[in-house]
Amino acid sequence: QVQLVESGGGLVQPGGSLRLSCAASRSDFSIYVMGWYRQTPGKQRELVAQMTNGGDTNYADSVKGRFTISRDNAENTVNLQMNSLNSEDTAVYYCYARLYRFSQLTIWGQGTQVTVSS
Repeated sequence: QVQLVESGGGLVQPGGSLRLSCAASRSDFSIYVMGWYRQTPGKQRELVAQMTNGGDTNYADSVKGRFTISRDNAENTVNLQMNSLNSEDTAVYYCYARLYRFSQLTIWGQGTQVTVSS
């Protein structure tokens, strides 16, 4: 019913930057939590960054100081600015949304590939 569409992935050299974007298909209410997970083959998906509609943020320790999450509550969009990328950031990045504060209902985007390589 609510779909997430990601964009912005690609190939970048070490030390470079990428900006990921995600848009939800509806904006009649403000989604509680929007953020990003990533997954490398053979590993579990891990939280990269997330933000509530009240502005609270969480970042993985490995990306603190390098990645910045932002969102527009009115449009239900979320962005991830990724700077100083290194090979450990190579993964498929998935946009996710926890729709409501008092519900565990979570939806996922299809994923976008980020490859950091020289």
